[in-house]
Amino acid sequence: MKCLTLPAYIVLLASLITLPAQAEPNPTVLERTELTVAVPKNINALEINASDFGAKGDGTTDDTIALQKAIDATAAKKATLVLQPGTYLTGSLFLKSNMALRLDKGVTLTGKQNIESYPRQKTRIAGIDIVWPSALLNVYEQADVHIYGEGTIDGNGMVFWQTFWDKRNVYEGKGLRWAADYDAERPRLIQVYNSKRIELGGGLQMHRAGFWTLQIVYSNDVKVSNVVIRNNSDGKGPSTDGIDIDSSHHVLVEKADIDVNDDALCLKAGRDADGLRVNRPTEHVVIRDSIIRHAEAGVTFGSETSGSIRNIDVYNLDVQGPVYSGIFFKSAHVRGGTVSDIRIRDMKVQNAEAAVRVDLNWLPVYSYPVIPPGIKNVPEHWKILATPVPKEKGMPKLRDIHISNIKADANAAFLMQGYAEAPLQNVHFSNMHITAAASGAITHGRGFSFDNVTIETTDPDAVIFDDVANTKGEITYLRSAAQ
Repeated sequence: MKCLTLPAYIVLLASLITLPAQAEPNPTVLERTELTVAVPKNINALEINASDFGAKGDGTTDDTIALQKAIDATAAKKATLVLQPGTYLTGSLFLKSNMALRLDKGVTLTGKQNIESYPRQKTRIAGIDIVWPSALLNVYEQADVHIYGEGTIDGNGMVFWQTFWDKRNVYEGKGLRWAADYDAERPRLIQVYNSKRIELGGGLQMHRAGFWTLQIVYSNDVKVSNVVIRNNSDGKGPSTDGIDIDSSHHVLVEKADIDVNDDALCLKAGRDADGLRVNRPTEHVVIRDSIIRHAEAGVTFGSETSGSIRNIDVYNLDVQGPVYSGIFFKSAHVRGGTVSDIRIRDMKVQNAEAAVRVDLNWLPVYSYPVIPPGIKNVPEHWKILATPVPKEKGMPKLRDIHISNIKADANAAFLMQGYAEAPLQNVHFSNMHITAAASGAITHGRGFSFDNVTIETTDPDAVIFDDVANTKGEITYLRSAAQ
């Protein structure tokens, strides 16, 4: 046995102390690219008060015009806009380049509940370019914007949740489930669109989004640090994603605390024919040091994968649940794109239906639009959604995935399914301990490896491998007695 020098022994001991698993990590699994995100510049120390422009903050006065005037004046002076404690009722606000918005504790921006207060503009919604209502707070084609403080941005979104449920209930009976999300127009809470050097955080509270909470789309150099997202008060808001990183690059998300009724932390890159046309990847992203409470998953890749998702690092997540999946990859056979070079490590997952799930045939009633015959005046976005995608372009690919140092408690350990024509490739698991009722199954894969992977289960069956070739290592099973 080779002896370690004292410095090498200290480094090894320190690494073991910080890892949730019991074995030394494989360096090739944890190797990652360091990420540098440019932060806002050109903002000076001058403060401008919104009350000087007539903002009341009494919870009943419509403060939209006064706040927008204050924003425009602040940007012109490259300053910081501050608000007195109070509740500011407002429609869409549009932040400008070279400014900061400071929302101190006791300050609340509350969204108006009529959709007309959110002007329609070109944006991307659920993977397609579309004209849609703007968000409550917009950073739209701007640079160098900082939003921070311990105040609250409240979407007041319950009326919009009901609009969606009502439309979905009607559409499902007509074979139009796939159109409901686009036709039930709802405001997002914050939109960062085609912008750069944007920073959000400092204890910012984001509540009750009408639709997605924070969408970062076609943007770069975005930092989100120390935010709290709560979308499950006053009911469970449908499609109230936490943070969506959408065809963007050089994005850092850290110290988020998220409770939502859909994807918590989600990476997207366009849908089907329109996503393939745009062909912009999500890449060079770090997500770390966050808590996920109720959500669809701890971290989600897809289902919008058309422009590809690559070079992503996810680590130090505490997934408390309940969640459908701890780690979730989803797509469809009309999406296309490649999800690759993904490194996920140091996660604790509790109360999950599946610890690791890959579903590349996700939710067919939503993923495969067909316009029923006899419908007149078909909306343009329906035509875009229903545009056929050739099979060779539509088959999504997943490869070079590294998942390590995971402790999970789930109903099933692995539920992973690729396609025979596009098997899952080079998926590596190391230092994992999963307590699960069922071992699960892996279908259509090439080049899987298992290093110090343990499943503690009452299931008498091992993980079912179907059309999986070139595997290395093995899974250790700890059989516990049925309860």
